Amino acid sequence: MGSLKRTRSFQRLDDFCRGPGAATTERCCPAVHSTPLSQISGTCFWKPENAATFLVILIILMNVFNGLSLTCHQAEYQIGNECCPKCLAGSRVKTHCNEYRSTSCLPCMDGTFTDQPNGWERCIPCTNCHPALGLRVKKQCTATSDTLCKPLEGLYCVHHTGHSCERAHEHKRCNPGQYISQNGTASTDTECSDCSSGTFSNGTFHSCQPHTQCHSLNLQQITTGTSAADAQCGERSFNVGAAVGGAVGVLILIIGGGGLLYWYLKKRAPSDPRSPTREQGMFVSLSQCSLHHIITLIYIIRFFLFLNFIKKGTDGEPLAMASPEGDKRENGDHNGGIPL
Repeated sequence: MGSLKRTRSFQRLDDFCRGPGAATTERCCPAVHSTPLSQISGTCFWKPENAATFLVILIILMNVFNGLSLTCHQAEYQIGNECCPKCLAGSRVKTHCNEYRSTSCLPCMDGTFTDQPNGWERCIPCTNCHPALGLRVKKQCTATSDTLCKPLEGLYCVHHTGHSCERAHEHKRCNPGQYISQNGTASTDTECSDCSSGTFSNGTFHSCQPHTQCHSLNLQQITTGTSAADAQCGERSFNVGAAVGGAVGVLILIIGGGGLLYWYLKKRAPSDPRSPTREQGMFVSLSQCSLHHIITLIYIIRFFLFLNFIKKGTDGEPLAMASPEGDKRENGDHNGGIPL
């Protein structure tokens, strides 16, 4: 009787698993039989000979799902299937935790750091502020913070991370004809602006300067001012050519005037052959007068030339001045031995 009841129970279980049209009477588990694996196979998976295989697969699946669903606390880190306590900033993991012990930590060595609680096995090397990148140390590295870098003097940062500069460039230099409108800083470049008309700058000025007005200083303008350079002034030059030309013109007038005077006096004089002494005396007097004027003009010309030599000497050229004794000898030779 009991055997008949068990047979009927298995039949009902199989009908539940496989449906009312099932022809076999295999014993199965509804929970497993309803899985896709059993539906694909077409037979009941739960058989006595398959029990060990089922348990192994079940254990594997449980481990996989446990691993996927493992979530550690914020103060912990995951290592395998364990959640271990993190090491503090300034230290690193020596050995990971297990079911028997907690995480063990070591402090970071010099030149390394960790700036947050971590599960790292190595500390981070400190940044080197290399001068080749235009950098210098702003703040030294510690066990809990990295080195902070800043630009060298005269440079500005072109790439930074947080409060530290990673690369710096030299400030721009303004060109001649421009002035510095904004000084460069550690984070910004120099700004330049063009000079307006009538002003100049060599590129280092913070404002353009007006050109010098030579005429207001009673000077002669030598070169015109540009946007990059000032006007150049100098002493008003003495025109030697004009002075010599004027002296020669005066000399011609004197000689011509003397000739006209001689012609006029000769025309009015009586034509008495016994009185040539008067005409000769007048001619000699006129000749001596003209000669003295010529000598005077020579001195005037020499004076103008002397002024020109003085001007050249002030411009940096050597002066070649004759001695007074030499002048006297030279004048005596040119005047035919007539003392002046």
